[in-house]
Amino acid sequence: MSRPYTYLKEEVYEANMQLPKLGLVVYTFGNVSALDRKKGVVGIKPSGVPYEDLRPDDIVIIDLENNVVEGTMRPSSDTKTHLLLYQHFETIAGIAHTHSAHAVSWAQAKRAIPNYGTTHADHLVSEIPITEEMSPQMIEGDYEMETGHQILNLFKRLDYQEVEMVLVACHGPFTWGKTAAKAVYNSKVLEELAKMAWMTERINPNVRELSDALKKKHYERKHGKNAYYGQDATSKKNTTKH
Repeated sequence: MSRPYTYLKEEVYEANMQLPKLGLVVYTFGNVSALDRKKGVVGIKPSGVPYEDLRPDDIVIIDLENNVVEGTMRPSSDTKTHLLLYQHFETIAGIAHTHSAHAVSWAQAKRAIPNYGTTHADHLVSEIPITEEMSPQMIEGDYEMETGHQILNLFKRLDYQEVEMVLVACHGPFTWGKTAAKAVYNSKVLEELAKMAWMTERINPNVRELSDALKKKHYERKHGKNAYYGQDATSKKNTTKH
């Protein structure tokens, strides 16, 4: 019997299994999805399944209208948030949502995470943004869809390709990327940056954000046409035309 989505289920399974390995989730917290834009389908973790029990065949395949294409379990309760982001962030193909402790702490404190150092600037120049709180009407409505709209409203003034992470106020982090693996990578980076910022403020409550010059320098070392961090960038710059 043909199983056309095995590749997508394997990708999503492996990405989800990284969450507990990286200390980003406990029990059934969190989820990762991946999108195949050519086929118009998304693979996502089933709702409420412990990671130790999760198997590749458990991954639910849905279309972009939230119809189940393949699978016997209910998809993640956050599915509508994932789908809305895929519909509007046109170059992404992976999304991760966790309840990692330090990132959630900033979300619960309703604070964006300031850019205090070069580790943060290696990944983004700006602070890690946070959405507005939901109104009671939004909470009582289509909650998961409204979560996505809160993120989209925030990114009307931000570039989702440069800022691949966000805190949802009172809730927690969502991250994304061109693959599910990159979304998980961004979740781990976000958690570490959240932890570093918290520790920095404990050591020096009067700390100021990193200078614009250092933000720009460290970000551009890794991103953009003049990037020179890593082997790919180095090999390109050292290539001689004969």
